[in-house]
Formats: sequence, C-alpha cells, structure tokens
Amino acid sequence: MDAFREIISVLSVFVLPAMIVGIPVYGLVKRVPVYESFVEGGKEGFGVAVRILPYLVAILFAIGMFRASGAMEWLAGALSPVLALIGMPAEVLPMAIVRPLTGSGSVAVVAELAERYGTDSLVTRMASTMFGSTETTFYVIAVYFGAVGVSKTRHALPAGLIADVSAMLFAVWLCLLFFG
Repeated sequence: MDAFREIISVLSVFVLPAMIVGIPVYGLVKRVPVYESFVEGGKEGFGVAVRILPYLVAILFAIGMFRASGAMEWLAGALSPVLALIGMPAEVLPMAIVRPLTGSGSVAVVAELAERYGTDSLVTRMASTMFGSTETTFYVIAVYFGAVGVSKTRHALPAGLIADVSAMLFAVWLCLLFFG
C-alpha cells in the first residue's frame, strides 16, 4: 500500500505541468491556432457567464437559506444511523447534499470541515474526495441547460445523480480503506 501511495504521489507532481505543456504542443502539432482559439473561447465564455448569472444567484440563494435555517444539521442528525451503516460520518452529509447543487457551496463545506476537524481528519478527507469525484449535477442542468434553452433533460438528471451517488459511496469506501 505504501508503494502505491508513493507512485501516486510522484505521478501527481507531473500531471498539471504535463497538461500545461501538452495541450498547446498537441494544438501546434495539429496546426490549430492555439492562442486565437484560446481568445475565441474566452469571448464565448464571457457571454455564457452573463447568461447563467441569474440561475447561479438563484441556486446559491436557495442553498444559503437551507443551511441558515438549520435544516442541514437536522437532516444530518436524523440520517446519522443510516450513514453509520455505510461508514460515512454524519458530518460529511452536508457535502453529499451540497455538492450536486453547487461547486462554490461545496468548497465552503470542505473549508468549514477542515477548519473544524483539521485537514488530516477522516471527515475532511472524505469530503475532499467527494468534492473531487462528483459533479455539480443540478447546477449543470439548471445553469448550462438553461443557458442554451434545453428544457427536457431526458436522462441527464438520473444519470448524473447515479454517478454522484456512486462516486460518493466510492469516496467513503476509499477513504475508509486508505485513512480509516
């Protein structure tokens, strides 16, 4: 297990630099005008940001109200016996609830857990693993589908939620395996 951790640790140092160098080099090899493509993407991104702003404000407001009302803590307490069966601490439940809704809200949850329990705690590691392995499913559907006018999401929501639940369960299992 220590050898595996060492290999992952060494490889993780090279991932970001490889992407930063590799993507432009790949574009140059394929004869893509890399800088011009980057600038055009930035222009399009700004337009999308303006269109999604109302959806973003609405979802962040709803999450803030849910947390401020105390409903999040009540739900975590009520579900703690069920969560104990899968090995998930009740303190991680806010991450499991907030992550499919918003990325920035889930960053706040991880930061709060790290401050409360420490960065090396099982709770913080589990929440961080969930953060990295799940998607903001409702955010994507509300904001991006709404920005391009898609009203019938068909299988996107069930597929996204199944992937989120699977990733969260796998995150619990991996953290218990590596750190538990």
